[in-house]
Amino acid sequence: MNLNGNLMKNIIIFFLFFGLSQITLSQEKKLNIIAIGAHPDDCDFKFGGTAALFAKMGHNVKFLSLTNGDAGHQSEGGGALGKRRRQEAINAGKALGIAEYQTLDNHDGELLPSLQVRHQVIRAIRKWNADIVLGHRPNDYHPDHRNAGKVVVDASYMVIVPNVCPDTPPLSKNPLFLYMEDNFTKPYPHEPDIVVSIDNIIELKIDGLHAHTSQMYEWLPWTNGGDKILAKIPTTNNERRKWLTKRVKNRSNNIDSIKRISLVKWYGKDLAQKVKYIESFEIAEYGMQPSDKDIRSLFPMLKK
Repeated sequence: MNLNGNLMKNIIIFFLFFGLSQITLSQEKKLNIIAIGAHPDDCDFKFGGTAALFAKMGHNVKFLSLTNGDAGHQSEGGGALGKRRRQEAINAGKALGIAEYQTLDNHDGELLPSLQVRHQVIRAIRKWNADIVLGHRPNDYHPDHRNAGKVVVDASYMVIVPNVCPDTPPLSKNPLFLYMEDNFTKPYPHEPDIVVSIDNIIELKIDGLHAHTSQMYEWLPWTNGGDKILAKIPTTNNERRKWLTKRVKNRSNNIDSIKRISLVKWYGKDLAQKVKYIESFEIAEYGMQPSDKDIRSLFPMLKK
């Protein structure tokens, strides 16, 4: 009788402990975030710091480039450039600590919001079981960016429709869809609904961008002034990173009065005043329409 009593006691203790463990695990749900850009490096520019924060907190982050970037260079192109940029993207993903950086084989400069590409996006969002989906706003200087933004918008409802792409199980609920920031003002400027401090992670963001050698130190400088500007780019690894650091920090320090109001909302007045570097996101009119409580749950780095 005593043996049975001890056994029953141990069983009860085991189930109590296991049950509490399950409660703890459920409270620490890992989020699945997918950022979808037109080219390798698009997501890194606009979401790299916040992505690294999510990854450091143990959440699952994926970057998806809808093109292979095979036109983005002044002297290289085609398959060789596409291969180079795919490897740069993989290296950038490792630097940021994210789970996956996938590059599709659609041609750079030729991206259209076609049914085929929409289906690629629907399947990618479903396979990642996304809680958050980030994309371009569909008003940008680059047609690939505009079309990448449009195709994500077009996919935003269809991810829950079983008879669309029936080979990939639909999501049970619509994710939160966000637009990454841009500087364009027509038909309306970016709205900083969610502003994230990346002060403690900005070096990782720079590491991620530094991995995109063909873009940071070759193609983008050339587009801003041709060979004269290109000749001014440092050639050693350390000097290049210093050069890039200055530019990324200047760009990330663009905190206007509207963004400051959003920072105060999410971090409180005292912390908001100390923030130096940010990334900003706009809640799309499609998909989940979150409450402030939902946003704090989906962005656990925001201070309560």
